[in-house]
Amino acid sequence: MFRKLPLNAIAALTLAFGLISCSGNEQVNSNSGTEENSAVNTSSTATGERPLVVATTSILCDLTKQVAAQTVDLKCLVDAGQDPHTYQPKPDDRKAIEQADLVLYGGYDFEPSIIKLVQASSNQAPKVAVHEVAVPKPILGEEHDHSHSGHKEEKHDGHDHEKEEKHSEEKAPDPHVWHNPQNGVQMVEAIRSNLEKVAPDNAQLYAANAEKVTGEIKEIDSWIKKNVATIPANQRKLVTTHDALTYYTQAYNIDYEGAIEGLSTEVQPTAARIGQLSKEIKQENVPTIFAESTHSPKLIERIAKEANVKVSEEKLYADNLGEQGTDADTYQKMLVANTKAIVDGLGGTYTAFGQ
Repeated sequence: MFRKLPLNAIAALTLAFGLISCSGNEQVNSNSGTEENSAVNTSSTATGERPLVVATTSILCDLTKQVAAQTVDLKCLVDAGQDPHTYQPKPDDRKAIEQADLVLYGGYDFEPSIIKLVQASSNQAPKVAVHEVAVPKPILGEEHDHSHSGHKEEKHDGHDHEKEEKHSEEKAPDPHVWHNPQNGVQMVEAIRSNLEKVAPDNAQLYAANAEKVTGEIKEIDSWIKKNVATIPANQRKLVTTHDALTYYTQAYNIDYEGAIEGLSTEVQPTAARIGQLSKEIKQENVPTIFAESTHSPKLIERIAKEANVKVSEEKLYADNLGEQGTDADTYQKMLVANTKAIVDGLGGTYTAFGQ
C-alpha cells in the first residue's frame, strides 16, 4: 500500500545513525503474544540500559516505535483490536507503570481505567497525556448518557429531572484526536520531545525518525482530501457505531449524520436512540453505514435493517489499530484503510495511496 513501509524506513534510519541496540530485545506482547506490539519490559533503572517506555494504546505504541526504533524497551498495554474505553488493566500493567521511565497515555478519558492507574502511581517518571498535549483545544462531543436505568422505577420531582436532562446533554472532550492527520503530526512531536527527555543521547535519531513519519502523514492527509473529493456531495454522510470520527469528518467536510453510541462505548444505547437514528438515516438517504473493528456489528446491523440501508463490508478502525498483518497495523495504514472504506462505501472513486 505504501511506497515504503514506515518500519522499514525507520530501520534504515537507525542503521544509518548506528544507534540500534541489538542485544536483549526479545519481542513479546503481554496481551496476545503478537511480536509487533511490545518488548521485554525490563526497567532501565534495573538494567542500566534502555529506558522502559509504557504506551497505553496500539496507536501510541506504533508511533512511539516508529520514532524510538530499538532505543527503548516498549511496553504496550491495550492490544490492537481491543477497546481502550472498556479495557481493564492487568497486574502486569500496574507493574509496568510503576517501573516505567516514561508513560505515554491518551487522556481526555479515552482509556479511563488505565488513566486512574497512571494518576494513582507513585512513580515520579514523566506521565504524558499525548492527546491533550497534541490537541489542547479538543472538539467537544456528546458525553454518552449514563442512562439512569437503575432509577427507572423511582419518582423524581422537576428539579431532579432537570438535573438528569442536563447530565445527558453534557459536553466532553472528544479523545479521538488522531483521526485528523494534522493532529497525528502533533502527537508524533509530543512523543519525540518526551523521548528526548529520557534518552537525550538519541535526540538526533528521534528528530530524523519523527521528520520521516510526519512527512508521510502529511502526504496521506493530501491523499485523503483528493479521495474524499470524489464522493458525490449529497452522499458525504457518515454513520458509525460510536462517536469517534468527528475529527476526520470535520477535516474532510463530511457530514457526520450520527452514531449509535456517544464518545465512549461503555454504555449501551437505548431503544429510543436506535429508533431515532434509523429514522434519521432514512430521512437523509445515507447510502452506507459502518461497523467498527473493536465492536460487535449487531447494533449497526439492526439499524441497517430498520433503515433499509447496507452495512459496509469494510469496518472502520475507530479506537485502535488492526492486528499485526492486517491492512491497518500502523497509524499510517489505518488512515489509509479507513479512507478506503469510507470512499468505497459512500460512492467515491478510490485511488490507492502512492499511485
